[in-house]
Amino acid sequence: MLDTSTEQQTKFQTILPKDQTDQASPKKAKAVRELGKVDISGIKQDILALPQDLWEVKNTAKPNKFKELGRTEHIVFKFVKDYDNHSNTITYPIWEEWRSKLEPIMVAATKPYGYQKSDFSRIMLAKLPSGSKISMHIDPYQSSNYTHKIHVPIQTNPDVEFWVGRKRYHFEEGFAYEVNNKALHGGINRGNCDRINLIIEYYELN
Repeated sequence: MLDTSTEQQTKFQTILPKDQTDQASPKKAKAVRELGKVDISGIKQDILALPQDLWEVKNTAKPNKFKELGRTEHIVFKFVKDYDNHSNTITYPIWEEWRSKLEPIMVAATKPYGYQKSDFSRIMLAKLPSGSKISMHIDPYQSSNYTHKIHVPIQTNPDVEFWVGRKRYHFEEGFAYEVNNKALHGGINRGNCDRINLIIEYYELN
């Protein structure tokens, strides 16, 4: 699942901020935590059938525009209003269309945490087009200290890599993974098809 090759790491090395793992909640994954298998069979074809013009419209309107990180596309269902407050969120109208389809996946992905009360601060589909990369970075905002950032690959290929620190991972379709977004992380898609992940940020309610 992982490769610690220094040679591979240097292929997309950049000027890196200091790792902030020590500032994050102790409940967050230290690097990557595999959460287990989830059933994406009922939703995969619907997601792959989304027309490119919809991706382009939603990507243009998205709140998370970080062009310096690389070429990615997003369809955002829920997002934080304030980057420093994970509980201050906005839900977009498209969520009502997709809620019944995505909630079973979200429930399955987060079941291992066993939280009695919980919520989601962000819900989105993220596309990493073929031949694109996400530069190594940390998510710098206070809201990221308290949430679990979870990836569920909907479509991927063997040439997609994800990095956390100096370790390389390949996330399989139909599995859920928590990534510590307060550690240095990034990714690359060297394959011939787009990588599409469902990304959610999840937290425990006190």
